Amino acid sequence: MQRLRYLPLLLAAILSAPFSAIAENSTTAGGFTVHYNAFTTSTLTPEVTKAYGIRRSKNRGMLNVSVIKEKEGTTGTSVPARVEVKTADLTGQSRRLAMREIKEGGAVYYIGEFKIRNREKVNFAIKVTPEGTSKTFIVNMEHQFFTD
Repeated sequence: MQRLRYLPLLLAAILSAPFSAIAENSTTAGGFTVHYNAFTTSTLTPEVTKAYGIRRSKNRGMLNVSVIKEKEGTTGTSVPARVEVKTADLTGQSRRLAMREIKEGGAVYYIGEFKIRNREKVNFAIKVTPEGTSKTFIVNMEHQFFTD
């Protein structure tokens, strides 16, 4: 698949963005680790945004979520999950964030895009249910976006 060759670029862009532009967090519970981060889509390369159908803009935010099943002696295994996200801004306006599943090779992750303004703080309520289990994890994160 054409997009598969861009997976390393997407992951590298997400992981190498300046710390002020990206926040990466993780929560471990019940044998799973949920990784989540938020950033502006302008930090991604044009090649990556084109390959994944992401709108590249300083006024667009993106949430990235992945679920890893812990496996002793390894870094774990990426697993599919049901991922539901609600966002809220400081005015209390709440929205459901549509998440897209990306599966390539052994990696499974979920991305969602949304509009942002400079200095805007967004609260994320991330509800994750790994496939094959009834365990549900709720992770909360707040991230402030700087677009100027």
